Amino acid sequence: MDFNADHFTLLEMPRSFRIDSALLDKRYRELAAQVHPDKFAQAGDAERRLSLQWATRVNEAYQTLKKPLSRAQYLLSLAGHEVDANNNTAMPSEFLMEQMEWREAVAEARLAREQSELEQLHHRVKQRMKRRYEQVAGLLDDQQDYPTAADRVRRLMFLEKLLFEIDDAMAALDA
Repeated sequence: MDFNADHFTLLEMPRSFRIDSALLDKRYRELAAQVHPDKFAQAGDAERRLSLQWATRVNEAYQTLKKPLSRAQYLLSLAGHEVDANNNTAMPSEFLMEQMEWREAVAEARLAREQSELEQLHHRVKQRMKRRYEQVAGLLDDQQDYPTAADRVRRLMFLEKLLFEIDDAMAALDA
């Protein structure tokens, strides 16, 4: 095992946005079992530290590849195309208007305590995100169109945040 290997290589996965999540889980469990610090409890300090570093490294790789948004960001980074969401905030006005409308709808439903409206918004956002992730898969895996993929990932970051806000609103109504 190469400590400096990229996440895909470390977990013996193809470098692709479309991944077999069951295989990813399997590879993670196998590798995590090999490097788990408990296996090195009787070893010397250096070996225990190294085991902990490996376990951390394996967990970081798994967590990054498991989530579609972080996997897309990581693939873009490997291709030399950072998402750069903090500095590149330019978005088409229609996208920004749509975001404002979504957020207003969430705020209104939360204020009116309309759980069913929040559930519908949640479903609509999830559907939108599913389509966007399918686009990102094509842009990354099939077309290698990294600039467009980075733009779509930035948009997905907005949608992920919106989904979190909807979940938060639903949880607040349940409390």
